Amino acid sequence: MMASDHDKALREHIHLLLAGGSAHVDFEQAISGVLKKHRGAKPANIPHTPWRLLEHMRIAQEDIVDFCTNPGYEQKEWPAGYWPKGDGPENDAEWEKSIEEFRRDLKRMQELVKNSGTDLFSKIPWGDGQTYLREALLVADHNAYHLGELVAVRRALGGWK
Repeated sequence: MMASDHDKALREHIHLLLAGGSAHVDFEQAISGVLKKHRGAKPANIPHTPWRLLEHMRIAQEDIVDFCTNPGYEQKEWPAGYWPKGDGPENDAEWEKSIEEFRRDLKRMQELVKNSGTDLFSKIPWGDGQTYLREALLVADHNAYHLGELVAVRRALGGWK
C-alpha cells in the first residue's frame, strides 16, 4: 500500500468506528424506541436515566468537536459542565433536539476525519499535545461506553428488545 492508501484506509476505519455498530449497537439502535415514560426514569442501583446519558454524550461530543475546530475553545467545568441538571427532558422537543444535535456533531467529527486536509497526527494548535486522531478516537470510545450504559438502563427499565 502507498502512503496515501494508508491514510485513506485509516480515515475510513476511524469514520466507521465513529459510526459505531461494528461490535455493538450504534447510536440509532440505542436511542430508537426509548419510551417517553422511560426518558427520565432511573432504575434501581443505576445512577443515570436515558436522558442524562443522551445529554452527557451530546455535551461531551459537542465539546470535543468544538475543541478540534475552534481556536477560541474554552473548556467546561468538570464534571458539572458535562452533565444535564435534571433526570429528564422538559418536553418531546428537548429530547428530539438533543438527538439531532448529537447526530450533527457526530457528522462534524466524521467530516473532520474524512477531510484529507486534516493531518490526523498533528497537534491541535490551541491544545496541550492532543492530536486530531486522539480526539476522534476519544469520541468513538466515549460514545461506545455510554451507548452500552444506555442499553443497560433500557434493559433495567424493561424497554429494550
